[in-house]
Amino acid sequence: MLRRALIALALLAAPALAVSAPARLPVVASFSILGDLVQQVGGDKVEVTTLVGPDQDAHVFQPAPRDAQAVTRAKVVFLNGLGFEGWMPRLAMASGFHGLQVQVSAGLQPRRMQEDGRDHLDPHAWQDPVNVQTYVTNIAQALSHVDPANAAYYQQRAAAYRQQLVALEGWVRQQLGTIAPAKRKVITSHDAFGYCAARFGIEFLAPQGMNTDAEASAKDVARLVQQIRRERVKAVFVENITNPRLLDQLAREAQIKVGGELYSDALSKTGGPAGNYLAMYRYNITTLLAGMRQN
Repeated sequence: MLRRALIALALLAAPALAVSAPARLPVVASFSILGDLVQQVGGDKVEVTTLVGPDQDAHVFQPAPRDAQAVTRAKVVFLNGLGFEGWMPRLAMASGFHGLQVQVSAGLQPRRMQEDGRDHLDPHAWQDPVNVQTYVTNIAQALSHVDPANAAYYQQRAAAYRQQLVALEGWVRQQLGTIAPAKRKVITSHDAFGYCAARFGIEFLAPQGMNTDAEASAKDVARLVQQIRRERVKAVFVENITNPRLLDQLAREAQIKVGGELYSDALSKTGGPAGNYLAMYRYNITTLLAGMRQN
């Protein structure tokens, strides 16, 4: 009888325990790469909603009503900043969001680019893993601010992930040591790899500007074809978020082959080769190395 009574009490207590389990902190990340970084820091304490998903282009993103709903319920909205999410002010206004907005690139020295005769900030700072250490620090600080009870948890995960980023940078330098500096030239479909180029000494050439909604002129394409022929560049890659037509045209005119796909502004879908930031970066570098060896 005593045992039956204890079992009955346990069964009665179980629903109460389930109800009292702490809810995860609802947060929003603007695009898939940032969503992965927030998840890496937040772990099982956060519920991350990503607005621009895998294989999608944040440059041309059009928010839907479900995105406004996700922003409305979020405690924190994480943005890349540097002009990357031009649609975010409209979305924040439409959703009536009054929570914390965090630009994870805050504190970085941005690169500047010329496009259409104008000076722009280059938003693709995540293409340098050293910059991503700053992203991770800013994410941990924001989560700790809105959820101080779990601050130590966030800081611990951020520190562990920064160590992985340090290891990633070392691996990239080791791999590039096998390629002569004169061969470190690559052609991509849009100019998204400037931070990687600056960090690791790779020259990226692109017929498009930094935004995928900008069209390359015939003059730009012709000039790039001449450069390809003059420098004998054979490492040519399309990106997962762009239409390959322009690069296919470039490859035909320069009589070269497109060597594969790179992940620039978005992760791959689950099960793909770039399902998280670390996998994406290693995949891109491995793919670039194979192409540069043919130069």
